Amino acid sequence: MKGEAGLVATATSLPPITQILVVEGFQPFRDFIKSVIRGETHLHVACEARDGLDAVQKAKELRPDSILLDIGLPRLNGIEVARQISHLTPRPKIVFVSQESSAEIIQEALSAGGIGYVLKPRAASDLLAAIEAALQGRKFVSDTARVAGRRSGPNRAGLEPGTVKRKRLSQFPHPGWI
Repeated sequence: MKGEAGLVATATSLPPITQILVVEGFQPFRDFIKSVIRGETHLHVACEARDGLDAVQKAKELRPDSILLDIGLPRLNGIEVARQISHLTPRPKIVFVSQESSAEIIQEALSAGGIGYVLKPRAASDLLAAIEAALQGRKFVSDTARVAGRRSGPNRAGLEPGTVKRKRLSQFPHPGWI
């Protein structure tokens, strides 16, 4: 490939392009995520899924480098999706993108295979940093999620702390776009 300066770029001189699967049930928020990624030449949204079962299938077929995954998905919640694809080789870097800020849910998501957790209201500022951290093998959690996770009382899913294991995550209401 010959550039404007007459230099020849080799395949090894170009940064690798990271293939991303975006899993979000709400189309306007999927579009927002794609718009955040669009300007990054080394990131490419290779595929989208709007529910959990479709996400598992597409992850197995595509084998993306990274998956941006909501929790409140139709048909199969994001935490179960992460568990079902955690055996894939190479293992995709999963960054959860959710409005849920309870410490228990965040811990459950990270234990299921996530390496990052971004709150939807912070996606514009945190999403790219979370993807970059994940690709480097570093954990990332939105600052607001770390602070919000320390509070007591019911979380947005209507659960008191300590009840996550007692209630199926698939019963969570689908979080709307914030």
